Amino acid sequence: MKNFYGVSFSELSDYLLSLEENPAKTKIIFSAVYRDKISDFSEIINLKGSLIQKLSQDFSLSLPKMINRLSDDEAEKMLFAMDDDKIIEAAVMKQKYGNSLCISSQIGCNMNCAFCRSGKNKKERNLETSEMVGQIMFMERELNMKISTVTIMGIGEPFDNYDNVMKSIDIINCPYGFYLGQRHISLSTCGIVPKIHEFSKRENINSLAISLHAPNDEIRNLLMPINKTYPLKELINAVKDFCSTANKRVFMEYIMLSSINDSVENAAELADLLKDINCTVNLIPYNDTEIEGFSRSSMNQMMKFYDVLKKNHIRVTMRREFGSSIKAACGQLKSDYIKI
Repeated sequence: MKNFYGVSFSELSDYLLSLEENPAKTKIIFSAVYRDKISDFSEIINLKGSLIQKLSQDFSLSLPKMINRLSDDEAEKMLFAMDDDKIIEAAVMKQKYGNSLCISSQIGCNMNCAFCRSGKNKKERNLETSEMVGQIMFMERELNMKISTVTIMGIGEPFDNYDNVMKSIDIINCPYGFYLGQRHISLSTCGIVPKIHEFSKRENINSLAISLHAPNDEIRNLLMPINKTYPLKELINAVKDFCSTANKRVFMEYIMLSSINDSVENAAELADLLKDINCTVNLIPYNDTEIEGFSRSSMNQMMKFYDVLKKNHIRVTMRREFGSSIKAACGQLKSDYIKI
């Protein structure tokens, strides 16, 4: 039995044709599942019984199982168990404009960024499309929580699971699915250059964030092993290609690490690196993950860094901090759970 949340609109249409059913019923079924949040196909009242029976035989509407949930006034963090008992995380940030959900794309991560807890749990497998879409549906169907934006920035490297992630995005974006617009779906990559080029050629292109975190190869090699395969020059060229091809601005994620990448000299170097790119730098206060050798930059140092970028005409924001009291850093809650 196939999980319905991994079935695209076109695949469902083809399925109906194979049954000699009118493919126009695809809209009815998708709307019932994603808009009405049904948990059983028998709840679709305007389909004949034989088709409902066939759908029930061929597809499940099962969701990931929530095994832990922490919350505060601004954020929620959930642990989910998959059918094979593998564990992933998702987090909700409660914004003024609505709820922003950050989902995982892999179980574990092979990128091994030095400051990140996710990378300490090596990749076990990719998430299926149904498992990514299921994280969103759980929030909306089981917790009655309307999701306004989705970011694929949790555990895993989205471009290391490219096909399943793209299919998930298409379902999220579908007018008869969740119908979240392109600007309301974003993903973050640590810099897999060939996939950035491929992503830029998609028909429907979503927001892209680059986990940059360093102004030069020397620092980035220490923080992010991927840089040894795709150094900054290649990454920056790929980002320029994306901006030109997609006609979109890129977000540059930059975690502020005390005495590592946060000096005013680093800021000047970063400004020079990004001067010809249509981007916004998002400065991120480091969320302490108890990894030895890494600590948060002081607010005074972060503001000095911010000011240098502003004076050099670089768009820059300081990310509002969410969830520090509920282990919201990627991989943090899972790692602590596994220890128990």
